[in-house]
Amino acid sequence: MSAESRFLPLLRLLAHDPAAQGLMDDVAVLPVGGTRLILTSDTMVEGVHYLPTDPPADIGWKLAAVNLSDLAAKGARPVGCLLNYALSGDEDWDAAFIAGLGEALDRHAMPLLGGDTVKMPQGAPRSYSLTAIGEATGPVPTRTGAQPGDRLYITGPVGDAGIGLILASADRHAAGPLVDAYRRPRPRLAEGALLAPLATAMMDVSDGLLIDAQRMAIASGVAITIDHIPLSSALEQVRGGSTAVQLAAARAGDDYELLFALPSVIRPPVRAIPVGHVATGSGLVLMIDGAVMPLPDSLGWEHG
Repeated sequence: MSAESRFLPLLRLLAHDPAAQGLMDDVAVLPVGGTRLILTSDTMVEGVHYLPTDPPADIGWKLAAVNLSDLAAKGARPVGCLLNYALSGDEDWDAAFIAGLGEALDRHAMPLLGGDTVKMPQGAPRSYSLTAIGEATGPVPTRTGAQPGDRLYITGPVGDAGIGLILASADRHAAGPLVDAYRRPRPRLAEGALLAPLATAMMDVSDGLLIDAQRMAIASGVAITIDHIPLSSALEQVRGGSTAVQLAAARAGDDYELLFALPSVIRPPVRAIPVGHVATGSGLVLMIDGAVMPLPDSLGWEHG
């Protein structure tokens, strides 16, 4: 059990408002007047969530994108955000970070509304947090609604960002679609808005397809089988498509695609790839090329 898993029960003692959803999702859903606000917050720490050698503009972009991805998973429209920023001591670095952050905020119409700045001790890892606020006018899918008989889909391939991280770790000047997938993920806001009225369950894949599918299975009280691991042509050109590569891609984080369940009679209204199905029972089953595979000890990224 990870440190995060051990800590969450303590937080749940405090998060007793219905808006917190028992901390079983990545967002809070807060009714305000005649609407519902979708609230989410993410932190990025140097050496944990990004490489010290990553371009600061890309780090700023990614901080916005990972929060926007949580809004996308709820079909929410961005309303605004709050930034907590640790000054780096390098004004050019800070300016480049803010330029990348601003590019993402402008592109997705999420204005900065406020926040806080702090100065870190010399040599301390940089750390940044963003709280995103969205508005939901229709159904808000959660992790908890997947039903036996549903088909499971994802909005794109997995593993690209994981390989991109490896390439960027080896060469700070590495470039191409895999590095872009790691440094500049694309939040699926348009897809989320179309899927929200139809999906029985939906979440973004931030920690790996396998671990996030398992989280959906646990939250929904069902069994989920992953029977297809979609790889991009860019990844296959670099790594091939062996069983080992597929397994690594299914455990890699930072994809930020939407994983969603639909009743079998409904076709996805967006481009999506079928990756599995939902059944009665509990737990996660993995199949690769038609064969049931033993689950790896680690299904994806966990904190501690």
